[in-house]
Amino acid sequence: MIARHGLAIVLLPGTVTLVVPALLLAGDAPELGAGLATPWGSIAGALGAGLIAAGIGLWGWTLRLFATRGRGTLAPWDPTQRLVVVGPYRHVRNPMISAVLAILLGEAALLGSVGILIWAGAFLAVNHIYFVAVEEPGLERRFGDEYRDYKRSVPRWIPVPGADGPGPRRRGPLG
Repeated sequence: MIARHGLAIVLLPGTVTLVVPALLLAGDAPELGAGLATPWGSIAGALGAGLIAAGIGLWGWTLRLFATRGRGTLAPWDPTQRLVVVGPYRHVRNPMISAVLAILLGEAALLGSVGILIWAGAFLAVNHIYFVAVEEPGLERRFGDEYRDYKRSVPRWIPVPGADGPGPRRRGPLG
């Protein structure tokens, strides 16, 4: 599993969460927790570390589901062979992107970086456009009615409280 996923991991989330933030911080000494000596700094540091840990955990879970259930990778050049609708995919259609966003927001809080915060917003905006224009039409072509039913019942980004998985439910605000 690692060999097949390695290149995708390095190129996709690795670049987004490690390379770009490092470039954004180049030449600037980050202020860990926006100055951990203050109460707000301690809160920012703890929040950032928590978001990073949660993002890594969610990302690992989705990666494993892609490999075991979907029989593919996160990479567009080696996509899943089966639609994954279990685990976090029961609540949102793109939990892998949510995981990477959590990592970026955690890095911004932990390192006190407005640049990484802006990068997180740009990452979400670009992914939203990509998913609407490319990814979702491609999934509809590959998986047909199975994906269309899933798309109708599971929101794109924001889970609906009290709803659980495919089936009739109220849609979230962003899809």
